[in-house]
Amino acid sequence: MHSVRAAVVQAAPIVFDLSRTLDKLAQLAADAARHGASLVLFPEAFVSAYPKGLDFGARVGMRSPEGREQFRRYFASAIEVPGPATEAIGKAARAGQLHLVVGVIERDGGTLYCTVLFFGPDGSLLGKHRKLMPTAMERLVWGFGDGSTLTAVDTAIGKLGAVICWENYMPLLRMAMYAKGVQLYCAPTADDRETWLPTMRHVALEGRCFVLSACQYLTRADCPPDYPAIQGDDPKTVLMRGGSCIVGPLGQVLAGPSFEGEGILTAELDLAEIVRGKYDFDVAGHYARPDVFRLLVNEAELRSVVRERKSALEGDESVR
Repeated sequence: MHSVRAAVVQAAPIVFDLSRTLDKLAQLAADAARHGASLVLFPEAFVSAYPKGLDFGARVGMRSPEGREQFRRYFASAIEVPGPATEAIGKAARAGQLHLVVGVIERDGGTLYCTVLFFGPDGSLLGKHRKLMPTAMERLVWGFGDGSTLTAVDTAIGKLGAVICWENYMPLLRMAMYAKGVQLYCAPTADDRETWLPTMRHVALEGRCFVLSACQYLTRADCPPDYPAIQGDDPKTVLMRGGSCIVGPLGQVLAGPSFEGEGILTAELDLAEIVRGKYDFDVAGHYARPDVFRLLVNEAELRSVVRERKSALEGDESVR
């Protein structure tokens, strides 16, 4: 087994400004590489906004013109996958020879998704995970992912997976990821509460995996002047205070949590610790009871429109 130098980035994007956010991402990725990292995690929705404090003009039975314009601006700062933005992120990964895991807002058709992208050190896009269950008002602006992006990526440094924010409170989703053999469990989040660290320690201990969690440190000054956050307009107001951390397979805190502003946390991950931990607890293996409990996971890609055509000569036949 080998060790991996991992980093979690605690920083904010330039909210709604895609170009400047991508520039900042490249700079932070280069900084992490200079710290010796080969794996770097960025927070949930880093590219290019977690719209903390906005309500998008919604009330029950009502939507305002101002809220529709806020959504239009949010949509404009989202990215297509693949597309020019993923090429730019891949370039940053290649420049630092990094495995890069980045939270983005993805647009597909007229819908936005909270997505995590995986990049290899050659800059290639290795896969993505769309958040299955947006929380509370996130459902107003984000669509729902499906089982086709419950992604676990085999890499030279170990098996990478991502579970976003409160997805980590979904025990069946966690079990599905453990069964995939995830070793480097990435948990980008917007949850900056004291209760987040115990959640990450539980996940690491339960899955016998390394858990990396990155949260933004976001102030009102990181947002546009006309950003109508409920928290007000004082540039010094902290909208998200971080709490990023790295946790080992027996629940030991290896780095963080940090609430001190923007920064990069690093830790050395000895992958042999995963095997040592599974000696007495492998939740999807020898500690499971498939004779009593079984989990069915639908990993099919689900589309709202599926086109089929009947052939008059050959009977009922799907035509792609």
